[in-house]
Amino acid sequence: MFEIRRSNERGHANHGWLDSYHSFSFAGYFDAEHMQFGALRVINEDRVAGGQGFGTHGHRDMEIVSYVLDGALAHRDSMGNGSTIRPGDVQRMSAGTGVQHSEFNGSETETAHFLQIWILPDVPGNAPGYEEKRFTEEEKRGLLRLIASPAGDDGSVKIGADARIFAGLFNGSERAEFDVPAGRRVYVHVARGNVNVNGKSLKAGDAAKIEDTTKVTLDKGESSEVLLFDLA
Repeated sequence: MFEIRRSNERGHANHGWLDSYHSFSFAGYFDAEHMQFGALRVINEDRVAGGQGFGTHGHRDMEIVSYVLDGALAHRDSMGNGSTIRPGDVQRMSAGTGVQHSEFNGSETETAHFLQIWILPDVPGNAPGYEEKRFTEEEKRGLLRLIASPAGDDGSVKIGADARIFAGLFNGSERAEFDVPAGRRVYVHVARGNVNVNGKSLKAGDAAKIEDTTKVTLDKGESSEVLLFDLA
């Protein structure tokens, strides 16, 4: 299976201070055909106006990964963590038995643009946890850099789910191949720019669901930033 879902087919909600696109059913957007893909439950592309954000609210039994594209995202939680992440940073919050947190634009004037990703945990009821790591542009240039994994391999953040997330930057002749482990499926989300995925052209906001294949090839990028999910 190679199924493309275009950017304009996603759910969309514009609240003025928040402009959000939903790759999967979320909040007031419901689509029975797009509930999740494997353990991947949410990819929200959010733009938050300067000085605005999400007040304190709760989560439980979810692995939440934030990936900043532009601007800054300020985080505080009931575990005592507080930080501001920027492009290149990856933040993981394991909600487990329950956590309260807030997310605000780290700037009063500039828009914050980021992806919020939710992955279903392997086991419910774990202790909450938090981690963040920085990955330079050089680490992702023309490559698929592991940024999240169950064991925290290769310096990635550690998530309590059978999933791995890779990030890559592709332009011109830069090319990467991902060998799909047997019995796994792959989800590719284009965060910005344009790129070919197994010969098919995808642009910012587009995604591909891929099953029953042994290799995923990314090439012919035009200022593209890509996330690839390796899922059970």
